[in-house]
Amino acid sequence: MSPSAGVLGRRIAGQLGPVTLEKVSEIGFANARRNQPLIQKGKSLLALGETTLAGPGDALVIAAGPSLHRYDTAAIVRQSRFAGTLIATESSLSWCLRNGIVPDLVVTLDPHASRIVRWFGDPDLSREALARDDYFQRQDMDPRFGDDQLRSNRELIELVDAHGPRIKIAIASSASEAVVKRAVEAGMDLYWWNPMYDDHDLPGSLTRKLHEDNGLPCMNAGGNVGSACWVMAHAVLGKTRVGLAGVDFGYYADTPYEKTQYYKEILALVGPERLDEVFVRLTNPHLGQDFYTDPAYLWFRESFLEMVPRAECATHNCTGGGILFGPGIHWTDLHEFLAQGEATWRSACSSTR
Repeated sequence: MSPSAGVLGRRIAGQLGPVTLEKVSEIGFANARRNQPLIQKGKSLLALGETTLAGPGDALVIAAGPSLHRYDTAAIVRQSRFAGTLIATESSLSWCLRNGIVPDLVVTLDPHASRIVRWFGDPDLSREALARDDYFQRQDMDPRFGDDQLRSNRELIELVDAHGPRIKIAIASSASEAVVKRAVEAGMDLYWWNPMYDDHDLPGSLTRKLHEDNGLPCMNAGGNVGSACWVMAHAVLGKTRVGLAGVDFGYYADTPYEKTQYYKEILALVGPERLDEVFVRLTNPHLGQDFYTDPAYLWFRESFLEMVPRAECATHNCTGGGILFGPGIHWTDLHEFLAQGEATWRSACSSTR
């Protein structure tokens, strides 16, 4: 491996905070202004803490990392008697429903105008739209999206419409018009929140201005929806043990660069000759296996590791792959985590007899 491997990627990751703020704040604010009528009539994220989902206990976060498809994760979850709360990223919703798993809570954050709604089934999807954007055809989060996309989209619309009334959604004020419309039409129960764009206490804080505009609680989501789910679990729902499935923050070594999520952006930035300098290799010590990641996911990982010591929960990574390991994170087999949850459930049932 070249001595320069990953060097540029680490440098880019260190600069992503302000770059991301500049990129997403404008569209996020615009979406929040457009969503204001629904926000005023709707429920705050704080109300989620008053539902039956809240209270000490277990939660399992399901994100859309490639590990979901490397193991029989769906069968493990279905066959367990897990009585905790299931929290899914919007990007894993299609995988969940297709595999007979209905999450209690879905979280959505990204303000992208057209991509995120695909995870809910896009009623306006067309061949022309697919020709303009090959993101879902080449990405590795859900291989089903690389097949007949119009057919899989129709199937997903039916699934989300059928199960939507049973699902609560923690929807960021930054959500696109298409995502908001789709969640409402599917009958989901909406709980609104603001992502933190910067330090609320800083002069001229964008986060404080957003809170003053709409009154919603602001939450540090760690820059991505998987981390947001984890924060929801312990900070909003009060869960004391949180398991993570599909939270890879990286790619398996046999994944081609062009299948990674930010490949086109990276290619445009550095060209094909310097790709090895951007993608960062890490060895997972629990598996003795090498994975690689891009600057965005490296930044998400480092942000997560910074948040872990402040969380009042035990965090168990049950992903079985990826690069999220370090102080404060228990590396736990998914079977084991779910079995411990079942044992707790049995004990609680016995104590109430």
